[in-house]
This record gives sequence, structure tokens and C-alpha cells, in this order.
Amino acid sequence: MTIRRALAGDLQAIVSLTEAAYAPYTALLGAPPVPVTEDYAPRIERGEVWLLESGGDLAGLIVLERQKDHAMIFSVAAAPGFQGKGFGIALLKFADEQTRLWRLPEVRLYTNARMERNIALNLAYGFHETGRRPNPYRPGWVLVDMAKAVDEITMA
Repeated sequence: MTIRRALAGDLQAIVSLTEAAYAPYTALLGAPPVPVTEDYAPRIERGEVWLLESGGDLAGLIVLERQKDHAMIFSVAAAPGFQGKGFGIALLKFADEQTRLWRLPEVRLYTNARMERNIALNLAYGFHETGRRPNPYRPGWVLVDMAKAVDEITMA
């Protein structure tokens, strides 16, 4: 298993993986979640998209933004054939490591309030809920904000 920064040539694979990974939530919500409709080309150019590969296959991806005082996870997605096998956790661990490298104290994310499985997984990983707010892009949808402190003791 390796994680690398995405390149411009990876764009279609990123779009396809994201659509497939979020398909159950598209059905649940009645419309695609924001990561499905995102334009990833600028994110790739800014170095925010990281790909997890396993055995030569694209197993998952994470979109991680460096902010002034935290790292923000925009999306974590595992390809359907790789779901339930620890790849999402590997990507969350990568976010922790990157946050430490950036010398930032916490990693944050937000998810749809109806994505209960994601919320439960994030809570089990150590995130805590910091609030709920209306989704500014999707009227009627509610976002759950979550944060996790990064262990500064392991920062080198």
C-alpha cells in the first residue's frame, strides 16, 4: 500500500472513484454529495489530492487542505472493492501524519448529518463533533463539523 500525490493525468480516475464511493450516499440523499460534484483539477494542481494504491490499483483517495491553524479533510473515499478493509483508516492516519508534518494542532472535517456511518467511523477514530450547521450549497441539508487533535508528542 502506497500513498502519493495525485497528478493531472489522474483526474478521471479520481472522478470515477469518488462517484463510485459516494454512490450509496447519492441514493440516500437524493442528490450527489458535494465531493461528487467537485472540480478536482484545481485541487490536484494545489497538491491537495492524495491517492492510495494497493497492488497497482487505486484503492482510495483523500483531499486534504492546509489551513492556517488546522488541516481540513474535504473528502475520504475508498473504492467499492476496497471498502471495509481498513483503507479509510489508513487515509485518516495519513491525514494525521500530514497534519503533524505541517506542524498544525488539529485535523477537521465535515460530513452530512444523514451519513450516520461516516459519523460513527469518525467518532470511533477519535474525532469529536464540534457543531452542526446548514449546508451552504444544499438547502435543507445539515453538516456535522468534527475535529481531532493531533498528538504533539509524536511531532518531530
